[in-house]
Order: sequence, then C-alpha cells, then structure tokens
Amino acid sequence: MSMDKIRIIGGKRLVGTIPISGAKNAALPLMAAALLTDEKLTLSNMPYLADIITMANLLAQHGVSLSMDGDGKRSTHGMGFGRVLSLDASNIHNLTAPYEVVRTMRASVLVLGPLLARFGAAKVSLPGGCAIGTRPIDLHLKALELMGAEIDLRDGYIHAKIAGRLQGAQIRFEKVSVGATENILMAASIAEGKTVLYNAAREPEVCDLAHCLQAMGAQIEGIGTDTITITGVERLHGCNYSVIADRIEAGSFAAAAAITGGDVELLGARADMLQSVIEKFEEAGVAITETPRGLRVKCLGDRIGGIDIMTQPYPGFPTDMQAQMMALLSVSKGASMITETIFENRYMHVPELMRMGANIVLHGSSALIRGVAELHGAEVMATDLRASVSLVIAALAAKGETLIHRVYHLDRGYERLEEKLAGCGANIERIGSRKTVKAEAA
Repeated sequence: MSMDKIRIIGGKRLVGTIPISGAKNAALPLMAAALLTDEKLTLSNMPYLADIITMANLLAQHGVSLSMDGDGKRSTHGMGFGRVLSLDASNIHNLTAPYEVVRTMRASVLVLGPLLARFGAAKVSLPGGCAIGTRPIDLHLKALELMGAEIDLRDGYIHAKIAGRLQGAQIRFEKVSVGATENILMAASIAEGKTVLYNAAREPEVCDLAHCLQAMGAQIEGIGTDTITITGVERLHGCNYSVIADRIEAGSFAAAAAITGGDVELLGARADMLQSVIEKFEEAGVAITETPRGLRVKCLGDRIGGIDIMTQPYPGFPTDMQAQMMALLSVSKGASMITETIFENRYMHVPELMRMGANIVLHGSSALIRGVAELHGAEVMATDLRASVSLVIAALAAKGETLIHRVYHLDRGYERLEEKLAGCGANIERIGSRKTVKAEAA
C-alpha cells in the first residue's frame, strides 16, 4: 500500500477538458460476468484502478485468463479512453474466493452468483472492506436460497451449493441493493426458468451489467425499472462490450470546477445518468450543459448558493456524491443541509474539512453546513474513497497549501487524478513512492 501524499496549493481556476474514465462500479460486475461463459468476454473503456487489479487477481486465481491492451490515455474507440480487457473463463479450476482478496474489496462477493450458477458450488469469504457502514450480505444469500441453493456460513466463509441448476424464483429485496441485484441478475441469467426481481436497484451500473448480459445472450426485461424479469438460458456466449463512463467521477470533477469558479468540459460524461446531481448543481448556481463530447460545467456567480440534499437510491441523489457536494457547499453563500439516508458512518470527512475552516455541525444523519468566505490549507487525512476526493476539492479552493495523507483510498476510484486536474491548471502533485518530489524552486 503506497504511503503517497498529495500536495495542492489552492486558488487556481480550473479551465480546460477532463476525460472521464470508465465506471469502476460498472466494470467490476462486468468482470465477474466473465465467469458465466466459457467464451471470451472483451471489455473496453476499462478504468485502470486498484479495485480493478484486485478483481483481476481474484478472477485469475479462479482460473480466468486475462489480457489488457492500451494505456488508457488515448481514445481507442470513439469516446472511450480506457483500456481493453479480455477475460476467458473456459478453464476454471478453483471455486473459492479467499479472505485475503475479498477483505480488501467488497465487490469480490459478485463472483458468488456466477460461480454457483455455472458450476453448482462456490466458497466465498464473508466480505470485510469499507468502513462506511454494515452493507449486509444477507440479501444476496436469501435470494440464492429462494433459487434452491443450500447456503452454510462457517469459518468466515459462505459455502453455497446446488444439485443441478439454480431455479427461477420471485425475489423481493427488503431494501434496494446494487450488489444483490447484480449478483442475482447474473445467477438468474443461466438458471432454469423465470426469475423476477422486485425492488431491484436501478443504477446505471446495474443497467450496464444487464445490457452486457443481453449481449452475451441473456433474456432480460425491465432494465432500468425496479422490476426485472430474467428468463434463464442454457448458456451464455462471449461478446465485446464498452463500459459506461463513471458518473461519480464526472460529478466529482464538476464539483472541482465549480468550487474554483472554473469552466471545464467533461469528455464522455452523460447527463442522463446525472440528473439528480445536475439539478442540485444548477440550484446552487452552477451551469451544466450538454456538448457534443460530454458536459460543460461553468460557475455563474462569484459564489454558489446554499442548497439542501438528501441521498437516496438511484435516480435520487447518490450517496457517492455527498462528500464532494459538502466540500463545495462549505464555501457557499448561506446555509445548506445534507441528510445521508444510505450509509451510516459516512461523515468521516467532516472533521477534516473543519480543519480547513469549514463550518459544519452534525445532527445524527444530517449535516448543517454554514458557508464560509474561504477555506485554508491544512494537513488532512483521507478516510475512504469519496471522503478523499472531497478533500482534494476543498484544497483546490483553499488558501495556501494542503497536504492530503493516505491517498491510497483515492487510487481505488480515480484514475490519474493529479494529471487530469493539473491539465486544467490546478497546482497539484503527488509526493512519495511513485513520483519523485519536484524541486521547490521549479
């Protein structure tokens, strides 16, 4: 784990273009979907991130052979900037997803449905992972039991098996779960009979998985709604599929542009996936307009106005944009209220923003933010992926130098962040193992 730091000297207006990478949260389940077929699955516009490498290592130890092309810097196929990853799961020799991999990334549990559906058995470590709440796995397990799986939890592992094929079932999720929807969507695609998912997640990343499964021969109806019907088929085939752009990365860079009073075009970003976020930006006084290449973000006044936000499952305001908006609203005119309804324990960035001069008061799941005239540089520490980028956003507008520690959190979800921001005029550099420190006089 690298102990790099990021140094930012604030006060530079961001102007220019930023390419948006493929979505990590779409790419991970798409990689797991390779387990459903013995033919090659080729994914383009792939981001190159720590979590992607972790998933690649997990799949490799199951017996998947992988190869990656491209450097992700040039557009190789139309709008996408990512790499191309080929996965071949024709020689699976191991049905265990071990603790040492699963504990580092919760998305590892997405191998459970595909392995069980195709091979009749799977042994997957119970996930550890994120510090932002409990994220129960029981929704996945209950659904698989309804499909006929025998599930036994022992020694920290999920032991799942089925005689014959998984059977179609009517499954009502008690709460909206992206991971459970994805796991069961994959499992049901090669189960026997019809499966109906009620209260299914509607996120664009879930739709992306469903569209890829369709391209592989799955029969799925109701994509993008809360009721998805999957008619199982005997087998799926390979395909070529391009990962959607990362809407959270796009939203994060939009916040960075807005807090610096900038004017930035986000290449590959899509308005249809960001409606709730765009509405809140516009309410605060930030113009976001569609361009032939993506979205343009431009600040209308000298300071944004205060707004109220409540996080909700898609198509509501995403919990993954909460920290970034809090950083932006910390310098607004007036007061704002943010209410977090998805994850408990998701305000760990608040003390760090307060070290930079933000005025934030927490009441349970709500945060009251009174805008201040300016933030000041400080030494701060990243606690999770979105918290870390909120500190980068705050630092871009802060007076003086900010040093952000523990940036390995950032590397889990943002590809070449410093490069993309520096390209628009930010004074930002990474210090530590991967890059030599620039001379002060430079």
